[in-house]
Amino acid sequence: MRSPLGVIIFLTFMMLLDLYVFQAVKAVAQSASPKTKTIIYGVYWGITILAVAGFLLFVYSGPDLLGKKIRTYLFAMIIGLFLAKLTALVFFIVDDLRRGIQWLAGKLFFNNTETASLGDEGINRSTFLSWLGIAAGGTLFGSLLYGFTNKYNYNVIRQKLKFANLPAAFKGLKIVHISDIHSGSFLDIKAVEKGIELVMAQQPDLILFTGDLVNDLATEMDPFKEIFSRLKAPMGVYSTLGNHDYGDYVQWPIAGVSKEENLENLKNVHQDMGWRLLMNEHVVLERGEDKIALLGIENWSAKGRFPKHGKMHEAYPGAEKYPFKILMSHDPSHWRAEVREKYPDIDLMLSGHTHGMQFGVEVPGFRWSPVQYMYNEWAGLYKEEQQHLYVNRGFGFIGYPGRVGIMAEITLLELV
Repeated sequence: MRSPLGVIIFLTFMMLLDLYVFQAVKAVAQSASPKTKTIIYGVYWGITILAVAGFLLFVYSGPDLLGKKIRTYLFAMIIGLFLAKLTALVFFIVDDLRRGIQWLAGKLFFNNTETASLGDEGINRSTFLSWLGIAAGGTLFGSLLYGFTNKYNYNVIRQKLKFANLPAAFKGLKIVHISDIHSGSFLDIKAVEKGIELVMAQQPDLILFTGDLVNDLATEMDPFKEIFSRLKAPMGVYSTLGNHDYGDYVQWPIAGVSKEENLENLKNVHQDMGWRLLMNEHVVLERGEDKIALLGIENWSAKGRFPKHGKMHEAYPGAEKYPFKILMSHDPSHWRAEVREKYPDIDLMLSGHTHGMQFGVEVPGFRWSPVQYMYNEWAGLYKEEQQHLYVNRGFGFIGYPGRVGIMAEITLLELV
C-alpha cells in the first residue's frame, strides 16, 4: 500500500465511495433547513477529509512519529469507517436499482416516471432506504468502536469431552487450551497479566498453546516473557507454531536479524518461558499406569496462502500404539484436509488461527461470523464419528484492536 499507485487507487475508490454515500446524506437531509443542511454536509465532508489525512499519515509516517498505540487505533478507525460506508452502499445500490427499474417500467409501459412515492404524505422509499443504509453503516462503525473496549475481555469456556477409549487414569484431566497470543498487538501489560491469572485460576493439569505467539518478530515477546512464563501445570506446558510465527509478512532482514535467525530466536523464547515446543513430533504423557500421546506439528493449512510446514508423517510414527491421541495443529483446515482422511485414530485436535474474525454474533442457538465463509470449522467444538476438533477463538488480536461478539478465549477442556 506504500506504493504511490496503490495509495492513489485506494484514495480514488474512497472518494468515489464518499461521493456516492453523500447522495444518500442529501436525501435524508432534504427536508432540513438550509443551516442544518450546511452543518450536516460540513460534518460529513469534515470526517471524510480527516479520514483521508489519517490514511496518508498512517501510510507515510514511521512508527516513531505516532507511536504503536495511536497508529493501531488510527488504522482501525479508518478501516472501520470504510467498511461502514461499504455496508451502507449495499442499501443505496438496492435503492438505485429499484428506482432504475421503476423509471424503465414507467417509460416502457406507463410513460410515467412519477412512481417513486408511497403516497402524498408518506415517506418515499428512496429516503427510507437511505436512512436504513446510514443506520446500518453507523451501527457497524459504532460496534467497531465499542469493540475497542473488549479486546482483553477474556471469556473462559468450559467444555467436557467424552471418549470411550480414554485411559482410566486420564479421566477428569483438565486441559487449558489457548491460542493466537499475538504479543505484537498488545498495548496493556496489566490486562494481559489478568488473562494469565485467569488461566492459572482454572488449575489445569496441562496447558496447550496452538500457535501465533507473535505477529512477526521474536522480540515482540520481550515485554511479556516473564508474564507468560508464569503459566505452569503439573503435566507441563506444550506449544506449536502458527503461520505468523515464521515472519512471512514482513521484509527481512530487520535490525540485522534474518528471517531464519528470527525463527530460531522465537523457538528460544518458548524454551525460556518453560514451554515445550513440539516441532513435528510427539511426546508421551503419563498419569498413573496409563499413557497417551500428544502430537504437535508446525503450521499446516489447506488454504493456499498459508504455509504447509507441518509434517504429520514425522510426528505420528510411534504414537499409534497409544490408546488416546491429542494433536496440536494451528490451522483448523488441517483437520478435514488431512487428519480426518489419513489419521482416523486422532481423538482430539486443538487449533486456533481464525480468531472468529474478532467479529460476529454468538447467542444460544445461533452463531455467525464472516470467517465461516472461509472456514467450515471456525470456533468451538466439532465432532465427526469419534474424532473431535476444538477451535479456540484466540487469546490476543491482530489488525483490528478489538472484538465484537467474539470474545478472547481461554478454553478449559475436561476429559471424561
